[in-house]
Amino acid sequence: MKTFIDGLYNILWGPWMIYGILIVGLIFTILTKGVQVRFLKDMFGQIFHGKKSEAGVSSFQAMTMALSGRIGTGNIAGTATAIAFGGPGAVFWMWVTAFIGAATAYVESTLAQIYKEKKNGEYRGGPAYYIHHFTGKKWLGMIFAIAALIAMSILQPTVQANAIADAMNTAFHIPHWVSGLVVCLILGTIVVGGVKRIANAASVIVPFMAISYILVAAIIIIMNIDQVPAVFGLIFRSAFGAEKIFSGILGAAIAWGVKRGIYANEAGQGTGPHSAAAAEVSHPVKQGLVQAASVYLDTFLVCTATAFMILFTGMYNVQLDNGTGKFIVENIPGIDAGTAYTQAAVDAAFPIGGFGAAFVAIALFFFAFTTTMAYYYIAETNVAFLFDGKKQKLAIRAVQVLIILATYFGAVRTSESAWTLGDIGLGIMVWVNIISLIFLVKPTLIALKDYEQQKKAGKEPEFDPVKLGIKNATFWEERIK
Repeated sequence: MKTFIDGLYNILWGPWMIYGILIVGLIFTILTKGVQVRFLKDMFGQIFHGKKSEAGVSSFQAMTMALSGRIGTGNIAGTATAIAFGGPGAVFWMWVTAFIGAATAYVESTLAQIYKEKKNGEYRGGPAYYIHHFTGKKWLGMIFAIAALIAMSILQPTVQANAIADAMNTAFHIPHWVSGLVVCLILGTIVVGGVKRIANAASVIVPFMAISYILVAAIIIIMNIDQVPAVFGLIFRSAFGAEKIFSGILGAAIAWGVKRGIYANEAGQGTGPHSAAAAEVSHPVKQGLVQAASVYLDTFLVCTATAFMILFTGMYNVQLDNGTGKFIVENIPGIDAGTAYTQAAVDAAFPIGGFGAAFVAIALFFFAFTTTMAYYYIAETNVAFLFDGKKQKLAIRAVQVLIILATYFGAVRTSESAWTLGDIGLGIMVWVNIISLIFLVKPTLIALKDYEQQKKAGKEPEFDPVKLGIKNATFWEERIK
């Protein structure tokens, strides 16, 4: 079984995936004429504009729901892992992935808004919906929906739960099974409340923990302010193989930076569009821009905060990714790659009776927990695509049980197993979504041009798909009528 799992992982995360997703993001950057740069003001300005309604959530709530999915183990454990196997240069490639990925996030989230539906009094949308509406073939959308159900309700929750359990065990010596049980109880309480309860929880937890986490990182940087030029120099030199000690792992720096960058910011995965579709806006581009902003917030703030804490304190090892177990740098012998690097970094800066381990464990608990909430919402949205009526209600209950069981399973399994299964689930979704986006990009370009023209004319952008020649945008057609 292990041979099969490893083989599937290597297929899904081979060079075609790693470099292909960068190429697709670069193509979208060119086609949109650098939407992530030209509309930077609007990206952040629109965050607080959209208001919630009975059917939808506000732009801010939709963004925090997306951020709850983006900000998780990828930001803490994933960033540390990228440094462990790719060296400091991997951080630069995470930044590149985020910059290019913002264009991909714009495309997929705008598509989700264009082709969203109103089902049972709530907005629903995502890759399954836009594939179906654009092609007119529901079975094509079902491919993504089934992949997302498997990934979001079974495979991905194992990663988040495992990270929580590991961190709690390191910081407070809490047994893995206890952490798993507590997370499952809280998760069950929230998911039964549906999208509104998830949105409300995310809009409170995510900003609070992100600000607290970045504040600690800022204090560490200030404490080591004299090292700023050296750390930035190390990152940039290592990213291009100019740092002698890391010159032999340039390929690993790129590969791990991109891989963990994709995992952290989720651009192209097809996860962000689900929450984007739930927003109440007057024009799809508005939420597409907000979701692009969430990629920047995720990587340039939270991931960078983790990287700086680790690099400024020197609490990291760099291991050759060739199975030999040899180290290029071994600053903290005996410490496994992942969350423990970040905990060691905060402990080094604040040597106050295990403060670092405790702080990172609590931060990771909230980040990973809200990510699991986002996974459930994505799974529920794809259930709504596949089923109607009583079948939908039964399927939603089944998904609730599955995600709780998967969460507990992940908490008591080894880190290696959890990450491999999680990466397989993620890889399936990325492949299906990215291939689809290549063929579906045109409506987002038309919508962007329309948005820009209305803004230049001094109007508040309103979306009319019929006028723009965009077919099968049934929600917006009905709204206009």
